[in-house]
Amino acid sequence: MTTELIINKDEYETRVALIEGGQLSEIFIERKSDSPKHGNIYKGKVMQILPGIQASFIDIGWEKSAFLYAGDFYEIDAIDYDFFEPGAEEPLFNELNNDNEINIDTPAHKRIKKKRKGLPNIDQLLKKNQEILVQIAKEPVKTKGARVTSHISLPGRFLVYMPTSPSVGISRKIRSDEEKKRLKNIVLKYRNEGTGFIIRTAAENASEIDIEKDIKFLTALWNNIYRDQLKAKAPKLIFQDISISLRALRDLLNKTINKIIVDDRKEYEKIVEFLTIQSPEYTNIVEFYANPLPIFEHFNIEKEIAKALNKKVWLKSGGYIVIDYAEALTAIDVNTGKYVGKKNFEDTILKTNLEAAKEIAYQLKLRNIGGIIVIDFIDMAKENHKEKVYHALENSLKNDRVKTTINKITELGLVEMTRKRTGNSLTSAFLEQCPMCEGLGMIKSPQTICFEIFRSIPAYAKKTKSKKITITVHSHIMNKLYEYEKEFKELEAVINKKITIKMQDSFYPEYFEIS
Repeated sequence: MTTELIINKDEYETRVALIEGGQLSEIFIERKSDSPKHGNIYKGKVMQILPGIQASFIDIGWEKSAFLYAGDFYEIDAIDYDFFEPGAEEPLFNELNNDNEINIDTPAHKRIKKKRKGLPNIDQLLKKNQEILVQIAKEPVKTKGARVTSHISLPGRFLVYMPTSPSVGISRKIRSDEEKKRLKNIVLKYRNEGTGFIIRTAAENASEIDIEKDIKFLTALWNNIYRDQLKAKAPKLIFQDISISLRALRDLLNKTINKIIVDDRKEYEKIVEFLTIQSPEYTNIVEFYANPLPIFEHFNIEKEIAKALNKKVWLKSGGYIVIDYAEALTAIDVNTGKYVGKKNFEDTILKTNLEAAKEIAYQLKLRNIGGIIVIDFIDMAKENHKEKVYHALENSLKNDRVKTTINKITELGLVEMTRKRTGNSLTSAFLEQCPMCEGLGMIKSPQTICFEIFRSIPAYAKKTKSKKITITVHSHIMNKLYEYEKEFKELEAVINKKITIKMQDSFYPEYFEIS
């Protein structure tokens, strides 16, 4: 299967598309006006401490203060053991899009929780106006401010460096115990005492020299950050992560990538320079795209992005799924649509649900949907059919780099799952709330607006001495108002005033004026 990274850069934005087997798999966008935030390190000032929820607000120079949970502060001292200690059954950390997420099912994490019980409250650890070094763990989403952590992590090509934690973790995707042991010994050989690392999947079969270079690079980077923050006065940006195209190379580049195609000459040269230092073996797969046809049109990416913004996604069989976004969760509904099947009703439902399970996993990844997700599969009577659909969804999600947790199908045919948020979704990057419906996706019917007008006229008539009242409305509402000629005549008799209707197409349908 051919895998390509397509990079489009212009004066407005940079877009990186991952194409797997000719199909758009992931899309990353960074606009000129939006500098990268996730992973940035700030020297912040404690503005408010909230003991009731064990958290604090940190001023990092943004319009909204960042949010620091007590747990994100405690981690510095709480993790004081080595993942590779005797008796540890699983890795303490999972590799997850450069985020250090503790695996809550491990015996090691249970020991952390016990230690945390005896830790002081946040108001004993932080004081108002105190300056503290924090890193963006989650970017602002809708009305929520950024979430920060004082547990710093710096991603490299093969490793993630944790200068504030002495633990060493390893990606679960590295299966070989012998390879895990080899990598562990290399990291323990070169790391500074008291510091920690996560060994990434990309480190599998990497040479000792490459691992050593990564450790030295990340250690020197941290030393520079630490020196800079000593001189800085909060709030101030101390370290900004690299551009989206270089981050994509750092995080995605492996032996499965066949081509890196770039349409901007300067960006092409920057990428070649970056790879020459970080991964020289990949410089020969970088190509400059000089075709006059825009690169995203050439690879049919623009059409795929447009499809990914639709609520309805058609399946090959004729069924479809509908994706709805709410404040607290994403709801996905599965329907048979045009598909009527060939044999019996149960087989029709099963085939639609199986096809939907694969498509849902693909859409979650493509649209970067995070948080709580509820999937309403078509009801299935047979338990073995439910198991097949569940396993189809579970297997399809294995290709997702982002951590997902999935529960069994309930009696109502629902699947409850979570997918870790890693920045904004595709819809939030491209779309904004509709000013007409204020995000509802629907507006008031013409009949409803007409009745609102009838109720408003008597109140206005009492305030004015004029013998004439003019109602200005959208054309759709005007057409509906003419159906109520009898009601208007009765109302004119009651208020003793003449009512006229005026059309204004520039009004949105719900808006009207009485003058």
